[in-house]
Amino acid sequence: MSLMILVGSSMTFFMEGCLRLAGIKGLKRVFRNWYMMIIMRNKTPNQKFLNRKEETHERIVEVAARAIRRTGYGGTGVADIMKEAGLTHGGFYAHFDSRDALLAEAGDRAGAESVALAARVAAAAPPGLALQAMMQAYLSPEHIAAIETGCPVSALGSEMPRQAPEVRRAATIHIKEMIDLFARQLPNWGQPQAHEQAMALVCGLIGTTMVARAVDDPKLSQALCAAALKQFSLVAGSRVD
Repeated sequence: MSLMILVGSSMTFFMEGCLRLAGIKGLKRVFRNWYMMIIMRNKTPNQKFLNRKEETHERIVEVAARAIRRTGYGGTGVADIMKEAGLTHGGFYAHFDSRDALLAEAGDRAGAESVALAARVAAAAPPGLALQAMMQAYLSPEHIAAIETGCPVSALGSEMPRQAPEVRRAATIHIKEMIDLFARQLPNWGQPQAHEQAMALVCGLIGTTMVARAVDDPKLSQALCAAALKQFSLVAGSRVD
């Protein structure tokens, strides 16, 4: 159930970005139906066949994937994660060799969810508006506020250089996947310039999100996102409504 809540909350801010972009009342019902289909698909068919140890392992990873984004790598302790998962501290090493192993798997889970949600935003957007939908969803107020369920790179980017190799490797995979996804939405996809533009866009979106979350002025935070979206859209050849 906790996984469904996590997916549902993340899906909401991505969908809202698409709906604001579309500006077509008739699409609202379509996107709601689409949302329910996504939720149903996220009910893993083999979930009921997981044994007790696998279910426990999944619960620990789910909790950790939220915790690292909420409190950072440094602020995420094994004891706190196990307590939140409703488990004893002593059972941790039956599932993970080390704290870094857990952080790596949690980061991988968070990254995979983030990329999958962005891909669904692109797939659900009106023709020609996939890139704009992804950028608007990423810089939406909902995503700025959703630290523990949003993109793990924007939540943890400043800490990643100091992490263990396996933790950084999981983050690197996620970043590469995001770059590839954005490149595929560009008009010149397949050319070297598209990959370069996608790298710049992903870096810009992550940086803007980090700054927008850092300030304590909501109006400034929104203005930063709006200004960045406008400039990114010009670079990407999209439009801002």
